[in-house]
Amino acid sequence: MNRKLILVSLVCMFIDQITKYIIIVKMNLLDSIEIIKSFFKITYVRNYGAAFNILDGNKILLILITIGVLFFIYWIYLRNKTLDNFQINVYGLLIGGILGNLIDRIMFGYVIDFLDFKIIGYNFPIFNMADIWIVVAVSLIIIKVLFWGDDLSKDI
Repeated sequence: MNRKLILVSLVCMFIDQITKYIIIVKMNLLDSIEIIKSFFKITYVRNYGAAFNILDGNKILLILITIGVLFFIYWIYLRNKTLDNFQINVYGLLIGGILGNLIDRIMFGYVIDFLDFKIIGYNFPIFNMADIWIVVAVSLIIIKVLFWGDDLSKDI
């Protein structure tokens, strides 16, 4: 496997886990610290489901789905051994984010979330760094596919 891909994945996973560790050590559950008035807070919550609490309380199913997604990504990576830097970075972000949340789910039974934004009066669901890595990776894939017409199977 590509060393840069592993490095990007591990760095993303490490940043995610370090930020979550700081939150659980320095804050109590449901504590909130306002950073930017009426816009951004750090709020410690536990997410027992997936995005937007989908499949809330289905720990084993969520772990199995996550492992399945990782195998799927790995299978696609094996089919395309010549990845360019864009693909390596996108895979790295995606895998690092997935692993960050998988570690939480296995260790605690839930995912630690803490980034709390209120945008134009809408209190966005609280999320974490792993979620950012995943959303950025998927967004880059969509942008590349839409604007450059690349085959999605090459860029997951």
